[in-house]
Amino acid sequence: MTKIGIVTGSIRDTRINLGVAEWIKSFANKKELSGVEFEILDIKETGLTNFKEDFPPLMLEEYPSEKQSQWSKKVNAMDGFIFVTPEYNNNISSALKDHLDYLGIEWHHKAAAIVSYGSTLGIASAFALRATLANLKVAVVEPQGAFSLFNDFENMTTFKPLEVHNKRIGEMIDDVVAWSTALKSVRKDAVT
Repeated sequence: MTKIGIVTGSIRDTRINLGVAEWIKSFANKKELSGVEFEILDIKETGLTNFKEDFPPLMLEEYPSEKQSQWSKKVNAMDGFIFVTPEYNNNISSALKDHLDYLGIEWHHKAAAIVSYGSTLGIASAFALRATLANLKVAVVEPQGAFSLFNDFENMTTFKPLEVHNKRIGEMIDDVVAWSTALKSVRKDAVT
């Protein structure tokens, strides 16, 4: 079984991020890919919302709290990811960055795809996220989803993507599944 986590990129109360993540999961499930499971990893639900208070100094061998340990286990159980990121100030949200930085080897040698959105399709946040993921040894596939707040959201709040995106999103899902499956052997070889 190849497990793909769909990671939300916002914890704001007014976020539209979860709606995009749920649409991606529904789209992926309709592909009926054999041996693949998609799960939403909502960073708002981890309870880890303030880096200074919730996250311990890095490089600890054990995580000091149950909620921190649960986030580690959840990410570690995944073979790959689809990150759904809004664009905040030409970057990803600080909450997503904290959730990425908090872990280390749990991300290593896995694949990821990026779905961004914003007034300019979230392109700057996607570039920033690619750089961060590369540093965490995550291979990012080329097909990317990019949605416009003006065209793909009703009243800039309800996600209703144009059908023109379907082909690209399908390619993105196929690629992240293929890479995630292939990288299992790299992780196996790295620990043996």
